[in-house]
Amino acid sequence: MGFGVVLLVLGGFLLGGAYSIWKADSDTRGRTGPQVGFAVVLLVGAVLATASGILRLV
Repeated sequence: MGFGVVLLVLGGFLLGGAYSIWKADSDTRGRTGPQVGFAVVLLVGAVLATASGILRLV
């Protein structure tokens, strides 16, 4: 298995984590600032890992 495929899988896991955090809103106040921040960080990491994996495969 090549390094590009590993990066694509890592990007998928990070994207799933961002989605999971985004869906986990608090019962009383909605999403908190740290939840949004962490989801954005995971989303950026997922995009970077996926793009790197695609470029590595090409």
